[in-house]
Amino acid sequence: MLPPRGYVFIALNVVRIISVVSLVLVFASNIDTLVHDILAVNKYLTGGNGSDSATSTTISQVAVSYDYIMDSTVPIQPGGAFWAVLNRLLIMGQTIVLLLSESGWPSVFFERFFPILGKEFGLGALGLMQCLIGAATLSHHVDDFTLVSAIFLFSIGCLYIILGFIFGPSARAKRSVTSWRDQTEPSLPSYTPQSMTPLIFGSSPSFGSSPMLGSDKLTGSPGKSAMGFGRQADKIANAKGYLISKPLDSLPRYAPRVPVPRGMEQSA
Repeated sequence: MLPPRGYVFIALNVVRIISVVSLVLVFASNIDTLVHDILAVNKYLTGGNGSDSATSTTISQVAVSYDYIMDSTVPIQPGGAFWAVLNRLLIMGQTIVLLLSESGWPSVFFERFFPILGKEFGLGALGLMQCLIGAATLSHHVDDFTLVSAIFLFSIGCLYIILGFIFGPSARAKRSVTSWRDQTEPSLPSYTPQSMTPLIFGSSPSFGSSPMLGSDKLTGSPGKSAMGFGRQADKIANAKGYLISKPLDSLPRYAPRVPVPRGMEQSA
């Protein structure tokens, strides 16, 4: 049984995978549309497939009667082919940036140049850019593959905007794999300096006070400072039954034995 944040983690990552798939489809469909547009422009400029002049004139008249070149998304206006190709290139560049934002790499690049797509922000801005790409693609007459990909991406963008309103800036942290690993509880207890407490009284010893004489539970006066090693602390310790005896003088085992003269041994 997973905790609630586990289900949130799984749901957000499923949406992220669908978003990555939709971005890849939009990137591929724009390449296909770009190729068709270039072929249509070349056909329009040559006036057909090399047929006679009458046929070429008829094709040109039919093409000019429309606002767009036939079988393309290129408008018939000054620089129409240039702006159409530039539009497709910009859309593909935006999809690459959004794919990198979905993967979270490189994080330094986004934190410096595109912080709104970094880990400090939520998913609302990412969804808004996906909706803009989808709307820019759907605003032209495209084939079925490009149409389905753009609708798919626009729907994911709307979902991201809703998730951005729900989770706020913490949405990326909730779906991050590294954050999930940091939040998981280890199976074995780990040592931290704050977790080390005395075994008898349950409070950490402070500087200049004894673990036995410096606790409030021993002195019986909660909220007061420790007594340290003074006479007052000795009196309180004796009243509570804690006696401190002076250790016996002894030499360590590794100390060298002092030889005793023979005359001293006889006198002893």
